[in-house]
Amino acid sequence: MKQVHEQPPLRPTVLMTAYAVNPYKGSEDGSGWNIIRHVAEHTPVIAITRKNNAPAIRQFLKENPLPPHVSLHFAYYDLPAWMRFWKRGSRGAMLYHYLWHMGVVSFIRRKGFSFDIAHHLNFHNDWTPSFLWRLGKPLVWGPIGHHHKIPAPWLRPYGWRAWLADRRLWLLKQMFWKLDPFLKITIRKARKILAMNSSVAQVLPLPPEKEVRIPPTATEPPHRRQVERDKFRVLSIGRFVPLKGFDVTIRAFARFYHAQPRAIRSSLELVLIGRGPEEARLKKMVQECDLPEGAVRFVPWLDRRELEDYYNSASAFLFPSHEGAGMVVVEAMSYGLPVLCFRNYGPGEFTDDTCAFRVPYTTYEESIAAFAEGLGRLLHEPKLRCQMGKAAHLRYQRCYTYDVKARDIVACYRDIMMDERVIVSKPPRRLPVAVRKWAAKSYFV
Repeated sequence: MKQVHEQPPLRPTVLMTAYAVNPYKGSEDGSGWNIIRHVAEHTPVIAITRKNNAPAIRQFLKENPLPPHVSLHFAYYDLPAWMRFWKRGSRGAMLYHYLWHMGVVSFIRRKGFSFDIAHHLNFHNDWTPSFLWRLGKPLVWGPIGHHHKIPAPWLRPYGWRAWLADRRLWLLKQMFWKLDPFLKITIRKARKILAMNSSVAQVLPLPPEKEVRIPPTATEPPHRRQVERDKFRVLSIGRFVPLKGFDVTIRAFARFYHAQPRAIRSSLELVLIGRGPEEARLKKMVQECDLPEGAVRFVPWLDRRELEDYYNSASAFLFPSHEGAGMVVVEAMSYGLPVLCFRNYGPGEFTDDTCAFRVPYTTYEESIAAFAEGLGRLLHEPKLRCQMGKAAHLRYQRCYTYDVKARDIVACYRDIMMDERVIVSKPPRRLPVAVRKWAAKSYFV
């Protein structure tokens, strides 16, 4: 009788672990929600996240019921109270994240979920491992990426403590990359590793057949509208920390501002949206740069609707961040804003020369001069500004919607399932002829 092998489905059920998921937030939480939600449009998903995310998820799904064809189930897990009493807000978050992913495997086994692929979704770093390989299913890890250490000259404005904190974190990453056995096992066991940028392969020994380059960030389609711009408004958004480079933002804008004729200076404005520990230092820097009151505005965090007004009324997006990602850059591109950023592994890789002025790391002063020159060109060459804005929006549509990102991820799942089909469809291995003859002879004796 011919042996029949059950074929793995090409529409697999995927179990995702996502530490941070919240449909009402941005950044990592919003990214977690949107990836899960959009992947579920294409294939069934079981999503496991922390218990503190449950109220927001349930409320959102109550207000926005899923379409009938979407199969999405949430489950919630946290470490026992005695293992998390020490965690307070962001303090200890990375250690708790590590332990949470260790513990969630036992939770999955106890619940008895049936699935075809395990996907470790976030945080988006390449120095803490996944433990989902213990489940014995094909593993997808990522998107992963990292921030390189900030060049020393760009840390000098923040003092020696900022330099020490950045180098201490870099040393910690080095220790994980070189010494954590679970990280090495994760790389070996993963069937697909989703890398956010080209620098991941430089620090991790990623097998080329496993690495899949995937956009680092995405965003929902914006509510664009025509706004009469009474000013040349430069926009920058993010936490006020050394990583984001707001010192460069302020000094480049000041250089640009003072280079313009006095008659038009009143129409120039820099808007900084965010909060953070360096806010007082940055406000002092504005005064030191001799920028008048009204030329620079600090705005606290806003909800998405209020933020849309600033995106729609801006002329350019200045973001000299040193990070390996930057969701706000993608948001700016979605609104058709020209971008000014460093030519680095983050914004420098997911923009291009058609939509961004990408400044290389040369010297601190040269980078400020280059950003100021870029602002000057956008101010005095409206045709160029319009062309770059259109190119930014077109690039967003092609690369950085959540639908595009979800399709790329689902393509990885299907590749894995096709490989599984090849494996299970191979005929049973026959014994050598000599062994078969011996067995036959022994049987009939």
